[in-house]
Amino acid sequence: MTETKIGFVGTDGRTLLAALETSRSKSELYPGAYRGVVVKGTGAMEPFARKMGWPIDFIPVADNSAETYAAALIKAFKEERLDVALVMPEGLLFEGLVDRVSKAGYGSRIIGLDKQGAEYEADKIACKRYCQAAGIPVAPAWAEVEARDYPAVLKTCLAYLHDFGGAVLKYPYSAGGKGARIILNTWDVKEVYDVLMKDYKDLYIRACGKKAAWPLLIEARMSGVEISFTILVDKHGHYQILPTAMDYPERFDRPPGLDNPITGGMGSISPHPMESPALMELADETLARPLIRLLKDQGTLRPGVLYPGCFVSFDGNFQPTALRVCEINIRPGEPEFQPVVKRLRNLGALVKAMARGHLDVVAPEVRADQVSLCMALVTGPGGPKQQKGYPWSLTKGEVVEMDFDYLDKKKITVIPSAMDYVEGVFKSDGSRVAYLLANATVKANQTRGQAAEILRQKLLNAFDNGKVRVIPREDEQGNRLALRRDIGGHFLKAEALKCSGQ
Repeated sequence: MTETKIGFVGTDGRTLLAALETSRSKSELYPGAYRGVVVKGTGAMEPFARKMGWPIDFIPVADNSAETYAAALIKAFKEERLDVALVMPEGLLFEGLVDRVSKAGYGSRIIGLDKQGAEYEADKIACKRYCQAAGIPVAPAWAEVEARDYPAVLKTCLAYLHDFGGAVLKYPYSAGGKGARIILNTWDVKEVYDVLMKDYKDLYIRACGKKAAWPLLIEARMSGVEISFTILVDKHGHYQILPTAMDYPERFDRPPGLDNPITGGMGSISPHPMESPALMELADETLARPLIRLLKDQGTLRPGVLYPGCFVSFDGNFQPTALRVCEINIRPGEPEFQPVVKRLRNLGALVKAMARGHLDVVAPEVRADQVSLCMALVTGPGGPKQQKGYPWSLTKGEVVEMDFDYLDKKKITVIPSAMDYVEGVFKSDGSRVAYLLANATVKANQTRGQAAEILRQKLLNAFDNGKVRVIPREDEQGNRLALRRDIGGHFLKAEALKCSGQ
């Protein structure tokens, strides 16, 4: 049987895990031979995969530019070392990677929106307008304000605090998932505004210059349950909605604020505790169909991944009643894609169908009886300059130590991310150093929450017992890593909410 070689383009954890699961997952409904390929990755990924004996290939790329990635992909396609490639990082799509590869004649083999279609994520204000034109519900109120006009910002925030109980300031361009700042009371308006302007001043200058307008998106704060949907689309507009996942974007287990920023994601679980057939039908009707119809009408439809972030409202029986979109991403979520991938048996078949236009006959084959947890291990505080840790100032270059036998015995997958490999040693490169992932099957006598709690404790025990450590310079017995301990606990919370109280 001919093996289909599927590349996953990027440098983060979802790239490596997607390649791994493409190679080793065995579909019962869609037979075929698939080989996962990482196009670039990080310095630690290839030696880590070799050590683990993982069936993954790697294609190096000299740097992070779209031009260099395009050259590597075109060469791999020509040499038949790659059949299909799925682009993960939004930045490469913004910079026209798909356009470059398509111009060379390989557009049918690369998955991702082109530069024009990438505007959905690259410009949040344009996305709001597109959604409104398509009839896709968004925040009940939003405004575009000149970022340097503080009186206008203040006036809008005060109005939204009165009418909706909060406001959200958003840098409207790409910010790696960190551009939203929430305001819940009047006292915080100036301080939140000042911090956002400090954080994004250089990016505004780079994007707009000093004399042109600096757009700032201000949204009314939305309530409900935050749920994102991963939608795979092919060239004909056929689509499949993958299982949901729940993200944990705040650094700590408490409401977001100045001391608890929105990060790139501290972990995720799949399915979302509120997932139901009714929810998926609502997402299909009010989100997927009109969004794909809009892409067709605009002439920007091509094989790609859409990842809208939404707030969903429920009635007293926990049936979904409404859905509102806060943003639309054009690539898989990170780390949300990781537990989703861990529950799929046929990722390779799905990606191949995206490229060939056959998503109408290939549906997600989901391990429906399983829950999956993903915990990010991030750089904690301390170091030679008393760094604050992720996502602020970071200590780098410290040795990573892992108990591979223990992790294998416990069926815990470690995915290296911000990690390097120097002279035979794995070393931390800062930020989200690695991820711990595992699945659990919900047994006949268990609720999903009970199964998830046992799984959560298994991952926490591995961390607490130092089975994955970054060894601090100042303490050889310590652990520089940190995590969020509540990841996965929302399964039990959802069950408690739905309890009759008897």
